[in-house]
Amino acid sequence: MSSVFWCSSCLTMSTRNRITFDSQRKCNACQWAEKKKTLNWDIRQKQLEDLLDKNRSSSKDFDCLVPVSGGKDGGYVSYQLKEKYGMNPLCITVSPPLKLDIGNKNLQNFINSGFSLISIDTDINTMQFLNKLGLIDMGLPYFGWLIAIQSVPIRFANKLGINLIFYGEDGEVEYGGSQETNKNYHHDVNYMKKVYFEGGYDEILELASQKELNGLELFKFPDDNELYNSELKILHWSYFENWDPYRNYLIAKKHCGLIESDQTNSGTFTNFAQNDQALYSLHAYLMYLKFGFGRANQDACIDIRRGAMDRDQGINLVKLYDGQYPDEYLELYLEYFQMSKEEFNAILDKWTNKKLFKKNNNEIIPLFEIV
Repeated sequence: MSSVFWCSSCLTMSTRNRITFDSQRKCNACQWAEKKKTLNWDIRQKQLEDLLDKNRSSSKDFDCLVPVSGGKDGGYVSYQLKEKYGMNPLCITVSPPLKLDIGNKNLQNFINSGFSLISIDTDINTMQFLNKLGLIDMGLPYFGWLIAIQSVPIRFANKLGINLIFYGEDGEVEYGGSQETNKNYHHDVNYMKKVYFEGGYDEILELASQKELNGLELFKFPDDNELYNSELKILHWSYFENWDPYRNYLIAKKHCGLIESDQTNSGTFTNFAQNDQALYSLHAYLMYLKFGFGRANQDACIDIRRGAMDRDQGINLVKLYDGQYPDEYLELYLEYFQMSKEEFNAILDKWTNKKLFKKNNNEIIPLFEIV
């Protein structure tokens, strides 16, 4: 426990994967936030404009692809491409498991605001199998969906001859982690497998391939035998401008029909992000059990970096909200994963970091105090 510490500027914990700190114990996300203030964004803006001009359709065909969920970030990126840059984005979504009503409403509002959308529903049993494997073997309860939101857009861009896929933020650069993409405007499938899938993609897909599962190809990346588009670029919008999740929320609310939850989300003090599915709350809770920080910590760090909250306020909110067990969805989880409560809790225990927590009468008690 003596080796666990927090960023001196925000509340990022030293247990975060791939995080680094400087000599003042400032995390690389906070270092990046400072660097962005002096970065020459005009150079990156020119890179973006050149990319768009090169790939702009001369007809009314779609000229870029934007993965969306109906939330603030995909809405913001789609709006900017269409209204500011005159592009014709085709949006694509992969339906998540355990969808929430507010997510359905936001997706429909997004369509109604003037965007074309392809909605992909993968085989329910295949998605469930991959998610259950992810939960048991990796502590990632929506691992199958996490794969699909990367593999499906690439497959469709490849088939449709679209060369640009725009995701929102580069989470590693913006929130702390690998910095290998902070000077590169695009990344590749190998990076996705290593970073987004925690190196578990090949193992999980190999296990799945041993089963007779329908539609498993949607969870696989295209290869050379499928005439893979070598011109395809996978990009993060945050490379090209100063990324601000709260600004994105305001733009998506005004122009894309985004609505918030009528109460704070499980495990945090905010109500306007990650509202599309019930499994995100479990994902965030497992993150807390594995690493000691959860959804409130991440939200507080974002607000601290953007100057909307001081560190002491963040500490108070993290102590109040972080690590809340998502009781409201428990029955959904048990039914979806086809587990008893005892089996489910055993998996949570398996992924609980014994160096960070102890268990007392079924209560998870942290062995650390955020400072």
